[in-house]
Amino acid sequence: MNTGYIHSTETFGLVDGPGIRFIAFMAGCAMRCNFCHNPDTWDMAAGEAYTPRELLNRALRCKPYWRDNGGITVSGGEPLLQLDFVTEFFKLAKEENVHTAIDTAGQPFTREEPFFSKFNALMDYTDLILLDIKHIDNDEHIKITGMENTNILDMARYLSDIKKPVWIRHVLVSGSSDNDMWLHKLHDFINTLENVERVEVLPYHDLGVSKYDKLGIDYPLRDVRPPSDERIQNANIILDTKKYYSSGRL
Repeated sequence: MNTGYIHSTETFGLVDGPGIRFIAFMAGCAMRCNFCHNPDTWDMAAGEAYTPRELLNRALRCKPYWRDNGGITVSGGEPLLQLDFVTEFFKLAKEENVHTAIDTAGQPFTREEPFFSKFNALMDYTDLILLDIKHIDNDEHIKITGMENTNILDMARYLSDIKKPVWIRHVLVSGSSDNDMWLHKLHDFINTLENVERVEVLPYHDLGVSKYDKLGIDYPLRDVRPPSDERIQNANIILDTKKYYSSGRL
């Protein structure tokens, strides 16, 4: 049986894709971002088991609220770690004419098989990708996530090649990803892509500290404060976020 492991769900999501959305937060993630506010999603075994039909039935209870521009988003954790489940879930959703979106950091992406064929099958049923680019520089990406970003940027290029609509999301961390040099490099990279509908700056916050304390995990950014309004505005200017508000589904 095709089973997925779900950390939690949200029935009235307003920030993870267009319109009002049902959000399924998938369990399991290989990255260890030092600003992650959901360390309780790292362990896939800690999730609750669902079949695709069970999860869709739960989502469809919310359909009257979606109107013309809402739908379903799978987030995480990392949804691409459960490709088979998400593909079947989205296939069933498209049979119900539901808009589908994936919020992913792209870390599992590879052009090697069997992943690549499965990824392309998933794209057949996916309307939108929300791609989190944690840092544009590979060395800095390793420092803050424990993983390289080369395959993540390759995924962004591939999604551009196949014209899959994408929203780029970037977490702004004081003293790290808010550096102007890196922001300009991220801007230049985004400008090479032909499928970007939106760019979002997500200011770092420390609301997850209590979860780390509860789980007995050291929180690496305990002394880092959220970025100021001025730094947030600066990032939005450099990344030219106003340019991308063109999609009819926003």
